[in-house]
Amino acid sequence: MLGPGLRWVRRWGEESSHPHVPLTGVQLLAASFLGLIAVGTVGLLLLPGLYTGDPLGVVDALFTATSAVCVTGLIVVDTATHFSPAGQAWIAVLIQLGGLGIVVFAALILSLLGGRASVGTEQAAGAEAAALARIDTRSLVRTIVVATFAVEAGGAVILWALWAPRFGPAAAIWPAIFHAISAFCNAGFSTFSDSLVGLRGSLPSLAVMGTLIVSGGLGFVVVWDLRTWYVRGRVHRVTLHTRLVVGSTIVLLIGGTVLYLLFEWRHALGALAWPARLWNALFMSVTARTAGFNTVDYDTLSNPSMFLTVLLMLVGGSPGSTAGGLKTTTVALLALLLVSRLRGHRRVSLGWRTIPQETVERAAGLALAGIALLGVCVFLLLMTELPAEVADRTHLARVVFEAHSAFGTVGLSMGATPQLSTAGKLIVTFLMFLGRIGPLTLAASMALSGRRRRVRFRYAHEDVVIG
Repeated sequence: MLGPGLRWVRRWGEESSHPHVPLTGVQLLAASFLGLIAVGTVGLLLLPGLYTGDPLGVVDALFTATSAVCVTGLIVVDTATHFSPAGQAWIAVLIQLGGLGIVVFAALILSLLGGRASVGTEQAAGAEAAALARIDTRSLVRTIVVATFAVEAGGAVILWALWAPRFGPAAAIWPAIFHAISAFCNAGFSTFSDSLVGLRGSLPSLAVMGTLIVSGGLGFVVVWDLRTWYVRGRVHRVTLHTRLVVGSTIVLLIGGTVLYLLFEWRHALGALAWPARLWNALFMSVTARTAGFNTVDYDTLSNPSMFLTVLLMLVGGSPGSTAGGLKTTTVALLALLLVSRLRGHRRVSLGWRTIPQETVERAAGLALAGIALLGVCVFLLLMTELPAEVADRTHLARVVFEAHSAFGTVGLSMGATPQLSTAGKLIVTFLMFLGRIGPLTLAASMALSGRRRRVRFRYAHEDVVIG
């Protein structure tokens, strides 16, 4: 016998499979995040016992809920001191739901009850499953949820074992759980006021946190594909998507580590022993693209390191992951396109495979749209966040850094977030939302419009001069 709530969920799944349901997968994905942000905001405004001091106002509650649901990590108040354990738990719930996507949970419940979700629900829950034709969406969703909780539980146990001697066995339980969730979901929220600055000498802690971040930033489809790479003594071929994601991730991690060591060896990392410098540079390379935890004060970085961080935040994580940004595959395809053109090739190929021209064009359009969006928002922030001294050019750097951090759902800041005006907070909130769903929504809508608006004619050719 099913309870009333479960019967309603099952009936909702059967009704949602009706062919006249207007919502597409893209619209359902966006609506689920908007709904969760609304619930999170109302919870921060109305639930009792969430704060140790004054409760948040409407705009700050909206900003915080969006940052948690969109797994960004930008904060207007100190999570460690302003929120009670109940408030931190509410943020952790929003991070978990936002990291996986509320549609994933809906599809999981329906599949467990034997119901059938609508086509839109399946598209939204397994949006990247098309990259691996052999994946069943419902199997993928179940694997995503089980693997997520298993990895987070394992990370929490290891972090507790590392932090128990420092904080005490009982006091280390909640920080370990919270940071395991926040790290795997690439959220960047921390129950420590200085994020991980106080733990930058604990190399095992950085290793565990970095592993959780990378695992969450690879993308669930890649994890699914890698699990079948070696089965029963046989090596199976992984998809081009997986090879591109893993390869670009390795290049970005190694390249970022080397450059951070070069730029900050005698500056931000100068007070550390050389093994700690290496591990902290690697962690900076990991967290800059997706997570937002910091072991150094980013307001003290050199100009080359700040620009490098902006570039890494712009790239972001991989498709189907908990990260934002342009995505590693988008940037990798644009790099491959450049190499192909320099070699005089008309098609983009990799690993003895030709990548469809439509996919390359979507990557170019997605990158152009993301950069244009960032440019507009930076202009708006420069107009709303006027510095005390107009000639203060560091203001420009902080605004650019903040905008890229929001769009990449990273959460790193040069200290500008608490000083944002109401208009500035709303702009950054908008950027966080679009950074979480925008690239995926844009790519899907471009693909759908391309199928719907096929025409049987073309206009006459006329060339233009470029370059």
